[in-house]
Formats: sequence, structure tokens, C-alpha cells
Amino acid sequence: MRVKALESLLVEKGYVEPAALDELIETYETRVGPRNGAAVVAKAWADAAYMQKLRTDATSAIADLGFIGRQGEHMVALENTDDTHNMVVCTLCSCYPWPVLGLPPVWYKSPPYRSRAVSDPRGVLDEFGVHLPESVGVKVWDSTAEVRYLVIPQRPGGTDGWTEDQLATLVTRNSMIGTGLALKPGQVKP
Repeated sequence: MRVKALESLLVEKGYVEPAALDELIETYETRVGPRNGAAVVAKAWADAAYMQKLRTDATSAIADLGFIGRQGEHMVALENTDDTHNMVVCTLCSCYPWPVLGLPPVWYKSPPYRSRAVSDPRGVLDEFGVHLPESVGVKVWDSTAEVRYLVIPQRPGGTDGWTEDQLATLVTRNSMIGTGLALKPGQVKP
């Protein structure tokens, strides 16, 4: 409510154009941040040495690509496999890796997501359209002010020989939180 009141006041006084503010928020929510994370994931998929560095020191590996800053310290990479699907939540507030994912989505900060991700992770995944076989375990990781997580989704089949730029088009913000999967080659929008 405070943010809305402040925004209304700034617009009323002519300091901010609503369309410009909307564009700025949209940029950080969906373009800048998630593209950074997608570049990290694509490099990990394409470069085994980088993937190993990401596994052992994600903060440094991510910084190597220039993605650093507040809310991006103390990063841990979580690798999805055939046996394990990782999902991230912050049960206390909304700790989130801004340098690699941009602004957190509204649902990430909501009490229902924060509680249900822990108590019913498969139910939450189902609501996001992620239907995993029972043989795949779901591991939920709770972000804190000290540690933030980046999920490395599984690389889709049919992408051998793809460049890092091409691979990055398959990575979504939700796949890096664990509430989505990487897109398949045929699902990429032109």
C-alpha cells in the first residue's frame, strides 16, 4: 500500500510517467535479470569446466560473467537431474537473487507460495504446470539473507551443437526458481 501511495504521489506531482515506470519494472522483471541467469545456465550447459566451477563456487562463477551485486552474494547452484528436481522458496520473507533473476515475481513473495512450497511442493509444481514422475524427488531449498539459490534446469534434448545464445532462449525465470522446466526447442518463441 505504501508503494502504491508513493507511486500515486510521484505521478500526481509529474515526477514519474506511469508508462515509463511500468516499462522499467517490466524490464527488470522479465528482461534484464532473467537474461543474466539464462546466460549462466546456458554457459553451464555448454561448458563442463564452468559447470564444475558453478557447482563448487557459484558466487565466483556467476561473478565471472559480470553478474554481481546486492542480493547476489553467497549463491549456490542447484542442479536438476533425472532423479531430483529443485525448487526455491524464502519462507521468512522474499530473499531472491536479483542480479541473476531480476525482480522477484509477486507470487514468490506471497504467503500461500511460501508455505505451500514447503508443505506441498508437488501440488505447487502441478499448479505451475510441472508434472514430475513419482520417481523424481522434489527438494525444496529455503533462501535466506545469507544464501540464495539458482536452479540449473536440465538441458533439453535436441540441443547438441547449439550456441550459448541459442541455449539461453530455452531458460525461463521459473525454471531457475524450480517452478518451471527449461523450454524444449520447439517451444521457443521467435
